[in-house]
Amino acid sequence: MPEIGKFLVIIGIVVLLVGALLWSGFGAGWLGRLPGDIRIERGNTAFYFPIVTCIIISIVLSLIFSFFWR
Repeated sequence: MPEIGKFLVIIGIVVLLVGALLWSGFGAGWLGRLPGDIRIERGNTAFYFPIVTCIIISIVLSLIFSFFWR
């Protein structure tokens, strides 16, 4: 059981650090504007689907989780 608590604390710290970086504007320039992200604007309607950004975030999170599970 202590391992679960330690894991949750580490995940909380990582989420806090990532949130602080994004809030400060660090990731605002490139995150969500990668080549391959779908953005359609017509008139007053805008559709945005950040597929490449989602894939990269998924890969990074998978690497982080696999590192902590070993």
